[in-house]
Amino acid sequence: MTLTKQSALVTGGSRGIGAATVLALAKAGLDVAFTFRSKQKRADQVVQEASIYGGRVLALKSDMTNPEDRADLLQTLSGWTPNLNYLVLNASGGLEQDLTQADPDYAVKINRDAQVAFLSLFLPGMPEGSTVAFITSHWAHLYGQVEQIPSYEPVARSKHLGEQAIRKIMDETRPPRRLLVVTGDLIEGTITPKLLERSARGLTGQRRDEIGELPTAAEMGQVIVNAMLDPHLESGRTLVVGGALNELLD
Repeated sequence: MTLTKQSALVTGGSRGIGAATVLALAKAGLDVAFTFRSKQKRADQVVQEASIYGGRVLALKSDMTNPEDRADLLQTLSGWTPNLNYLVLNASGGLEQDLTQADPDYAVKINRDAQVAFLSLFLPGMPEGSTVAFITSHWAHLYGQVEQIPSYEPVARSKHLGEQAIRKIMDETRPPRRLLVVTGDLIEGTITPKLLERSARGLTGQRRDEIGELPTAAEMGQVIVNAMLDPHLESGRTLVVGGALNELLD
């Protein structure tokens, strides 16, 4: 399915799931903007790869937790596109030692507070019928119901809080816009499993043994885009990538 004259914004789009989502959106014919926090060279590479599909691609350096950066981003994006049809809330954090040591509350600030602030800023300018996708993990989505990976617990907790806050905002939004939540297992080749392996060695191999092959970033990015472009999916729907949620609950 190819769309024209529609645009999307992906947070955290310079690597992993975010970059895969940017590429899948560009391939589907959308103009795509994405944010990145610090790695300009990596962002430029994503722009180069996405541009081969013929649409406009814009990389925007922005710290989601910084109110001034968010305001500048809104101003820039408003001049770039008259309508934002798709917003992918993908950026998250809490495993970065330098950031969490400098600010013990960083996980909550990036995974809940910044998500809410970002959505509240951009949602009023999104037309009726537009779609917001919130990207999370199985352990965050099921927080409080499943055993947590100890080093991931602050991230899972804060992302769970973020999901609940986003759902509440979207439920109350008028005119209605659609919310889709996409939850992923451990994703092959992304930074999260690598960071978790530092304190939970063998985690990736164990999870692979439990579910078979781990999903890749490209596979998850494609699921995200397919879901957003499917007009038949109702708002509030949760899509699962990787192992089934009920298997973690057993």
